[in-house]
Amino acid sequence: MSGAALERVARTQGISRAELIRQLIDRSTGASGAADLDADLAAIRDSFGIARDEDISFGRGSDERSRHLDRMADL
Repeated sequence: MSGAALERVARTQGISRAELIRQLIDRSTGASGAADLDADLAAIRDSFGIARDEDISFGRGSDERSRHLDRMADL
């Protein structure tokens, strides 16, 4: 589906193109929304703290994003 087609369908349904895309992804992955809420919450609860003993630090050098954020902080 092209971008223009997505825009037409979204407009017809009275939703944003982003919402239409989310709905299409949910439909294609078999997501059932609220029906999976308990399973989703259990997965989050069970995974909490799982990497606490892992070194997940990483260095981030100066790049365009960091320079932009620095400029915004100085305003």
